[in-house]
Amino acid sequence: MEIIRSNFKSNLQKVYQAIEEADFFAIDGEFSGISDGPSVTALTNGFDTPEERSSPDVKFVCQSSSIDFLASQGFDFNKVFRNGIPYLNQEEERQLREQYDEKRLQSNGAGTLSYVSPNASKCPVTIPEDQKKFIDQVVEKIEDLLQSEENKNLDLEPCTGFQRKLIYQTLSWKYPKGIHVETLETEKKERYIVISKVDEEERKRREQQKHAKEQEELNDAVGFSRVIHAIANSGKLVIGHNMLLDVMHTVHQFYCPLPADLNEFKEMTTCVFPRLLDTKLMASTQPFKDIINNTSLAELEKRLKETPFNPPKVESAEGFPSYDTATEQLHEAGYDAYITGLCFLSMANYLGSFLSPPKIHVSARSKLIEPFFNKLFLMRVMDIPYLNLEGPDLQPKRDHVLHVTFPKEWKTSDLYQLFSAFGNIQISWIDDTSAFVSLSQPEQVQIAVNTSKYAESYRIQTYADYVGKKHEEKQIKRKWTEDSWKEVERKRLNTQCISYALQNHYHHANSLTSTSTVGKRNLSPSPAEAALETRISGEISDTELEQTESCAESLSEGRKKAKKLKRMKKELSPAGGLPGSPAKLFEVPDTW
Repeated sequence: MEIIRSNFKSNLQKVYQAIEEADFFAIDGEFSGISDGPSVTALTNGFDTPEERSSPDVKFVCQSSSIDFLASQGFDFNKVFRNGIPYLNQEEERQLREQYDEKRLQSNGAGTLSYVSPNASKCPVTIPEDQKKFIDQVVEKIEDLLQSEENKNLDLEPCTGFQRKLIYQTLSWKYPKGIHVETLETEKKERYIVISKVDEEERKRREQQKHAKEQEELNDAVGFSRVIHAIANSGKLVIGHNMLLDVMHTVHQFYCPLPADLNEFKEMTTCVFPRLLDTKLMASTQPFKDIINNTSLAELEKRLKETPFNPPKVESAEGFPSYDTATEQLHEAGYDAYITGLCFLSMANYLGSFLSPPKIHVSARSKLIEPFFNKLFLMRVMDIPYLNLEGPDLQPKRDHVLHVTFPKEWKTSDLYQLFSAFGNIQISWIDDTSAFVSLSQPEQVQIAVNTSKYAESYRIQTYADYVGKKHEEKQIKRKWTEDSWKEVERKRLNTQCISYALQNHYHHANSLTSTSTVGKRNLSPSPAEAALETRISGEISDTELEQTESCAESLSEGRKKAKKLKRMKKELSPAGGLPGSPAKLFEVPDTW
């Protein structure tokens, strides 16, 4: 069933019901780009770490090769922009709901108008000279309306937002009863004000109608996010194929921007989706690894129709047309999600054959599949097969890898020539002047490093030295940033503490003297005051600065993020806990 903007609202309850009845969900997205760099190698270096591979990207990317590919697959780009369903992320939704709530409270407080500007007052409004004639004309028209026995409504001409604000403020003061004021839009999206003569009962009825309309508009703005929130709140298993990008885009678009820190990303993702399963990783792991040669989605679906697998039989609900795998519709997101679900069922049922007695059907809640939970396939990373959302990632030795820097004019052939004496090598470009070179034997690494000691045009270092230097630079930069911030905050809080202590002292001293005489204080402190200031400053630096520094530390960016994640986890965590410890029959290996 295709759901677009025009039929989203009418079918939303069906979607909610399907989410409630589902055992698991299969998702897939079609992207307009996967790289924001000059080449694919800038995104997919073979020796990326998980931190580097999961870096956040807030751009809307239209990558020409990806657009060409989607177009060749029949992707309808007009449908995306013309019929696409709107959505808001969590922060945008919160802000919009607060605006609506504030607007309604102001309206209720005024008691007469459907909307009152935050700056509305109960006294005559100060109107700029260049707007007085305009407001006088509006008031004159309203007076005519109130005197007329025939006319009940008055449509003012479209005007600017500032003019509408002046109208609302003026009318809230000048006409506290007897009229209802509302802003509407023309077909050309021009905003204008409608004024109606109403009694109190009619005014309240219109207020209720307007409130209901506002809530409907708000829900329409939240749009497709409501579906994602329902899936997340269900706590049910969400399945995808090579799904890291799908997960990142979903979290970013419907919840909040991706954090720069990998561990924060992991915690945020598991808050939103407590159970994820990647069928590409599942197919690349024992007991499937030895019997599945190609894990691309189309080839995997074909392989899982053959022995020893038993593909599931799918019956579509009445009134809902089904996909036909005999006529492929690859790279349509719905079809790809459909066959991802079929692949999962085939592999899950195959695991049941290892039980005694064997099981023909394995549930999405079975402990047999728990070892594959929350491990997302990492594409084109040589020795780290997956991103582990529930713990530390694999740490390969990479003792056969070199980091090489060289002149910008060098080409791949120059690197192959440089290492020609070391047999088969593999090159992974980092940028125009550096690359990783993988040698066939770890013992060759030191030989290569020694040969570069006296070279002028290039430098070679071990992978361990490269990582250590990067880590050291990162720590120095982080420490410099934190120390600089702490010093500024310490001085600010120190100043506040001194000021507060001085105020307390002066207040205490003044309270001991007669209050009958009021005098002016000299702008320059007296010698006694200066001595007191010095003494208090010294006392604070000895005793209170520790509290000051701890206060500054508590406001650090890292702790702010931690609090935000905890708050999000509390808001998003679905009812009920996860199953117990995973079964040990199959394990995603620690080494690959």
